[in-house]
Amino acid sequence: MTLPHSFYEVPLAHRALHDVSDGRPENSRAAISAAIAAGYGIEIDLQLSADERPIVFHDYALERLTGARGAVRLRTADDLAAIPLTGGNEGIPDLPEVLDLIAGQVPLLIEIKDQDGGMGADVGALERATAAALQGYQGPLAVMSFNPHSVAAMAELLPDVPRGITTSAYRYEDWPLPRSICDHLRAVPDYDRVGASFISHEVSDLAAPRVAALKAQGAMVCCWTVRDIEQETQARAIADNITFEGYAAALGA
Repeated sequence: MTLPHSFYEVPLAHRALHDVSDGRPENSRAAISAAIAAGYGIEIDLQLSADERPIVFHDYALERLTGARGAVRLRTADDLAAIPLTGGNEGIPDLPEVLDLIAGQVPLLIEIKDQDGGMGADVGALERATAAALQGYQGPLAVMSFNPHSVAAMAELLPDVPRGITTSAYRYEDWPLPRSICDHLRAVPDYDRVGASFISHEVSDLAAPRVAALKAQGAMVCCWTVRDIEQETQARAIADNITFEGYAAALGA
């Protein structure tokens, strides 16, 4: 599956167009609405609730983004909906609610967070919940994950939805993973196996030879996370599109 052309044309707001100084926390309805109003695409993250519903939230734990503590995975979706996001006036949304809000108005890129803890093959519950929520969604859509096993699962569950691999330099000091896993993932060996059509690569590592090789074979290259216009200009020398936060990315680039 190839990406809709809008994924090349519209910058993607990382965790939506968030700004807590304006009451818009990461992955919140307010941030999503702001991105739509500004004409940006949207990147969101998914975690799994205790009752196996897809929750729009980046972290494994609640502490950084809410006043609560503990793992997202230990709370039900209804419990999470009642936990206010720090810097806003709303609780944590689930994926169906966010899909209803976006309703195909802008491109939507969904990152499925690794639930295995080691980028391994123990996946399935979040992928199934995500696929069920996405059935019948109308609008430009793609899914991705750092964990290639998750991307492979989505290939089976939703073969008609474009998919990609979130990629990184996998510096040993940045990742709580065995060095052998970092070395394996850095090489992006699973791109063809999972039927990917794009990568979203760490912006500081865009000059990596593997990125150039994938682009040469036809991969669309997005990147994470651009934080100012100077970095955007540099990134666009290689990347087809950007995921950004903290400033107003150029539209119509």
